Amino acid sequence: MTFASGDPTTLLLVRHGETALTPERRFSGSGGSDPELSATGRRQAEAVAGVLATLGPVHAVVSSPLRRCRETAAATAGKLGLEVQVAAGLREADFGVWEGLTFAEIRARYPEELAEWLASPAAVPGGTGESMDSVTRRVEESRDKLLAQFPGQRVLVVSHVAPLRTLVRLALGAPPESLFRMELAAASLSEVAYYPDGSASVRSLNDTAHLR
Repeated sequence: MTFASGDPTTLLLVRHGETALTPERRFSGSGGSDPELSATGRRQAEAVAGVLATLGPVHAVVSSPLRRCRETAAATAGKLGLEVQVAAGLREADFGVWEGLTFAEIRARYPEELAEWLASPAAVPGGTGESMDSVTRRVEESRDKLLAQFPGQRVLVVSHVAPLRTLVRLALGAPPESLFRMELAAASLSEVAYYPDGSASVRSLNDTAHLR
């Protein structure tokens, strides 16, 4: 693959820090509660802010509207003297009645629905939730707006597992099932560059060195 000349637009992808639900690996989407960062999550947000301050210029900070992301984003924005911009399209998926449950609990209570969700991006989780096809459409729209608004710049994007995995999947041109083969830890950092010719390059994925 050849890249067109000119500076790429770089999205620095950060998953929010931990909430009380994160260590238990409970589904926490946009259809349930809106938890704040835990004490560990706040420390993680400060660690992300510290490393981002050393990685070169950041021209904008954009966050999901959910509280855990806005709190994570605010830590970096404060260090950089930037305002947090909110993008509704970067919110987490709505998991319907699965909200607050672990994967094991969902598998025990809703085995057929879970199997369908894992097999098809068109499947609706939890009966009333949001399909991954729907997530993909709004994430694509949010991505395209950012690329148009910040050409050649570096933008911090603070979001959740499903939207961030989707951005990486689309950059790689990978199939939908690849979403379930990526690890994105709380407060992890990934980086995707988008070039003027329309191509993209995943530069890093799930970097957690700043948390050690």
